[in-house]
Amino acid sequence: MIGTWLNIATVLVGGSLGLLLGSRLPERIRTTIIAGLGLFTLGYGMSLFLKTENALIVLGSILIGGLLGEWWRIEDGLLRLGAWLERRFQHSGAESGSNRFVRGFLTASLVFCVGPMTILGSIEDGLTGNYATLAVKAILDGFSALAFASTLGVGVMFSVLIILFYQGGLTLLAAQVQAVISPVMMTEMSAAGGIILIGIAISSLLEIKPIRTANFLPALLMAPLIVWILSIIR
Repeated sequence: MIGTWLNIATVLVGGSLGLLLGSRLPERIRTTIIAGLGLFTLGYGMSLFLKTENALIVLGSILIGGLLGEWWRIEDGLLRLGAWLERRFQHSGAESGSNRFVRGFLTASLVFCVGPMTILGSIEDGLTGNYATLAVKAILDGFSALAFASTLGVGVMFSVLIILFYQGGLTLLAAQVQAVISPVMMTEMSAAGGIILIGIAISSLLEIKPIRTANFLPALLMAPLIVWILSIIR
């Protein structure tokens, strides 16, 4: 849960700064910070992958997981969810104070919680206690909160309630299945997660090439499953 509390702290700090600074923070500074985080995420993802004991397991989990994700259209589903919620709470005409609060709360909650880094980081934190991925996400969310709060107001800061229940819930749920996950399964799942992190860095942070990274999330389930199947065969 350390990663979740860190995430909440950065959102509150970033949101407070956003309310104080308004839109005075130069875009070039935000762009440089995001690029630096993208480079770090890329390197961190590679370091996770290099810990694999069998690269073919990671390859199999990524390919099968990607096919399942495309079949289930996970990325499209998340995008549709965000679009539906935005339409649901965004009304035409002048924006009242109440509606502005709701939009700030909703927009921030979606950005902070609907994404592969949230799921990947929460599972990693719950299973291994390693919250490095959530720490990177926390810094990203802090800068996002600064930008959102400067335009959408104090409602952005109340998104910490969703972070606490959703992200914290995923972490606690992952911790409950720790007893049935072997160290080898954790290693290969982390390696598959590293590949997904590389995709996030390339697509969302460095914006080099669009990648539907959310569709690779089933790989986090496939990696330990493949390890288990191989242990039975042997």
